[in-house]
Amino acid sequence: MKKVLAFDLDMTLNVAKTPLTREMAEVFNESLRYFPMCVISGQKYDQFVVQLIEPLMAAGVGEEQLENLHLMVAQGTQYYVRKDGEWRLEYNEALTEIQADELAAALEKAAKELGYWEEDKLAAGDEIIENRESMMAFSALGQKAGVEAKMAWDPDMKKRNAIAELARKEASAYEFEVGGTTTINAFLPGMNKVFGMTKLMERLGVGKGDILYFGDMTQPGGNDYPVVEMGIEVVTVERWEDTAYALRGVNGVVG
Repeated sequence: MKKVLAFDLDMTLNVAKTPLTREMAEVFNESLRYFPMCVISGQKYDQFVVQLIEPLMAAGVGEEQLENLHLMVAQGTQYYVRKDGEWRLEYNEALTEIQADELAAALEKAAKELGYWEEDKLAAGDEIIENRESMMAFSALGQKAGVEAKMAWDPDMKKRNAIAELARKEASAYEFEVGGTTTINAFLPGMNKVFGMTKLMERLGVGKGDILYFGDMTQPGGNDYPVVEMGIEVVTVERWEDTAYALRGVNGVVG
């Protein structure tokens, strides 16, 4: 029997950049009664609040359940836990200003050379490259684009893989990987989900065999693939409904 459940966020627990549905929030809350649970994503903390925490609260999650939840922000390079009724930052492996500038420049140059720089499609006040403190995130259509537009932009990941490959040549000291629907995460070597999951194991005193991980980008080059390479058991899902179905089964066994 597994001791810990871990999850990607976008397209694993929700539709990308949208709050959990009530159905997903309720089944997730039920699992929090039985397991320590971790959500690890390239998203920034504010998005965790909107997409995950607020829906869980609206579905009636209890304080004891929230203390069972571990937030691994920006691939786990930022870590939040629940203490005394509030979320507290345990650490933040922030980039330097120079590192952030180098990553942003490499992503912009690669996207422009390939003809994938979509600045004309941005909503007012939006941006393609976002500084998430401990990583940089390229979102081809910006953060505010609609779900349908995002899902249609690069469904086979060929555009993002091409941008990431060219950016690696421009800034070989860093790592670039595909995530979400239009996203490329860029960061210091080793600061992918392996870093976050290793920190989680240290925190909880568990091993790889104790964790069951759910993710939608488990193929080579995807941002869940490092978890596969670690040897953690991974369940590949295509949408949040797959995860909800699996959790109902888990809850039925342990409840």
